[in-house]
Amino acid sequence: MELTPAYLNRLVMERRSVFPRQFDTTKKVEDDIIQQIVTNATWAPNHGQGEPWFFKVFTRDGLQVLADMQSSLYKEEAGELFKEDKFLKLQQQPLLASHIISIGMKRTTTKQIPEIEDIEAVACAVQNIYLSVTAYGLGGYWTTGGVTYLDKAKYYFGLGDADKLLGFFYIGHIAISSPAGKRKPIEEKVQWVTG
Repeated sequence: MELTPAYLNRLVMERRSVFPRQFDTTKKVEDDIIQQIVTNATWAPNHGQGEPWFFKVFTRDGLQVLADMQSSLYKEEAGELFKEDKFLKLQQQPLLASHIISIGMKRTTTKQIPEIEDIEAVACAVQNIYLSVTAYGLGGYWTTGGVTYLDKAKYYFGLGDADKLLGFFYIGHIAISSPAGKRKPIEEKVQWVTG
């Protein structure tokens, strides 16, 4: 299929978050499709070609490994703020997905690149994931909940002290579609300067 501006415009405007409860849990996405989606992610723009992203893909029994790890870590770290419903969600929600990709930012240290630019590059990589998932007719969802911002979580996802865990991307076949998207009028968000 030839790439056209019309196809890209449609792809961008039809991208939706599809949450785990909307997935068809009886179907698994083929690993080679996930491999291509992750490859597409690595073609994101990044300052100094530092490629600061680091992904870990969980599937099959790996989903249970992730569920056990994150629910246990949450229980260990929550203290007085522990909530049983959050604990159960962390145990159960990963099992609804076909694949989950942890989204890590490995700090670029070889050049004087501000940390925010590494984070922005990883966010661009996630947008590539979103668009790829949409192009394959799959559902996807980027979450920054759960153990994302716990320092102790970094170790489990191959990240060091200077790195950041930026969340998880859930992928599955769609059983229940998300509603049509909406945006505010473009005039509220864009100004043109012509002279």
